[in-house]
Amino acid sequence: MKTKLGLAVASALLAAASSANAGITIPAGDWTLDIGGVVNAYYTRTTFSGDNAAAGPLGLGNGDADASANITTGLLPNYLSVSGKTRQNDLDVGFTISINPGASTTNSGFQGSQQENRQAFLTFGDASWGSMKLGKDLGIYASDAILNDMTLLGVGSGAGSLAGNTTTLGRIGAGYMYADWKSQVAYSSPNWNGFSFTVGLTQAFNAQNALGLLPASATTTLRGEGQTAYEGKVSYEWTGDVAGKVWASAISQKVEFATLGSDRATAWDIGTTVNVAGFGLTGYYGDGRGIGQTVQLNGGFDPTGDRRDSDQWYLQATYTLPGVGTKLGVSYGESTLEGNSADAANFDEIKDSLIVVGAYHPLTKHLNLVAEYSESEREFDRVAASSLDAKARTISLGAILFF
Repeated sequence: MKTKLGLAVASALLAAASSANAGITIPAGDWTLDIGGVVNAYYTRTTFSGDNAAAGPLGLGNGDADASANITTGLLPNYLSVSGKTRQNDLDVGFTISINPGASTTNSGFQGSQQENRQAFLTFGDASWGSMKLGKDLGIYASDAILNDMTLLGVGSGAGSLAGNTTTLGRIGAGYMYADWKSQVAYSSPNWNGFSFTVGLTQAFNAQNALGLLPASATTTLRGEGQTAYEGKVSYEWTGDVAGKVWASAISQKVEFATLGSDRATAWDIGTTVNVAGFGLTGYYGDGRGIGQTVQLNGGFDPTGDRRDSDQWYLQATYTLPGVGTKLGVSYGESTLEGNSADAANFDEIKDSLIVVGAYHPLTKHLNLVAEYSESEREFDRVAASSLDAKARTISLGAILFF
């Protein structure tokens, strides 16, 4: 496995059958098996403040408590991945299957919800023409936004309200949309001197009003059945003393409502990351119509079936200390959901923001110690009533192991 943290994280997330970052490699007849994974856990303490505290400050908290301490996984789940690859009939053939157990529980005698299966896909192709992927894997739209987020090695936000889940939120919903794990049929091009692209059909998500995002008075039973989504991304990556990558991606999905006709949810994004002399800079922006906020198709349509506008952005700066390898980083980002005229009685705008300061130290080439401080803020700008504001501040300490 490569020792650079960024590459290790990308490999851990994607666990691609064609990845060059091997974990435990086992020859098995015509196949080469690769067993790898992640184990991580963090002690976190979150304090809450702001409006609507009795129900958890605007969805950030956990009831009427003003603080929460937990031991939980971070943005990456624990996982065990088995991949295989072989060359048959002039084709590179591969597969990946992963299991993702959590490391947090809040109810005695109850463990059942702490299990995910994020990946189960096959690939085939050739370096001359590209490759096909069929099955469940990380989505295409906004995937580079999360892969370049420094909180992949840590916790980010959500530590106080997501205890008992398999992961926290990192910067999801406060700087970028979650790419999610989707069933898909996708084609990836060869790498032409750093240029590549991916296009695919992905499983549609149903539109629903935002769970835990909108004020209670704004929630409805609105639900739209989604049809196949179309996703794609293009990127250019370069190496050298000044290395980096620039990318853009998009998604489009039709949504049909029982009595309100149909519409289309769309979104696009653009981002870049540059690394020079130990410094890393990342900038990202995304814009959507009907895509919602935080997770796709969540809160994207108002009660009349009209699309809500949204956007996301974040900036991130890191520096790796020479000699010791410790990476220091700071990032800030926002996600905004705009209300329509049908929302006037409830909200005009919802904004989630997050600032994170972190230190990530490679104790060994596989084991990293992590310390983070984050401050999440949720703001409801309302026309018919006073605006609402709440904050959650989290300190997290822990470790993450790649193998």
